[in-house]
Amino acid sequence: MRGPIAPPQVPLAASRAEVFADLVQDSVDRLERRWPQLADIDFLVLEVPRLESRGGQAVWGDDAVPLGGIIPARDGRRARVVVYRRPVEIRTKGRDERAALVHEVVVEQVAELLGLTPETVDPRYGED
Repeated sequence: MRGPIAPPQVPLAASRAEVFADLVQDSVDRLERRWPQLADIDFLVLEVPRLESRGGQAVWGDDAVPLGGIIPARDGRRARVVVYRRPVEIRTKGRDERAALVHEVVVEQVAELLGLTPETVDPRYGED
């Protein structure tokens, strides 16, 4: 017998990418209660960060693979916060740990974009 294991409306049918995107959205929803201006920022999930090219050689910006990043607003485009799914998944073991790391990354990127400390953006930052 071939076919889906569960109907589409059952959470089991959600892909890992969809579940991850939901974690990011949950984090954004949590922060928007305190920071309504986040409605003017786009939040994206990308699989992996791009490598920078320097002198014909592909390199990371620093020694560590980034978990997230920001793209400031310019040329009529809204500011964007990016969370990289695969690096976050690799560093976590379960859903709760992944949700906590996703929230940490979102808070850190929002703080950088707004020019604030992560503790100002979310007073519970670092407690999870």
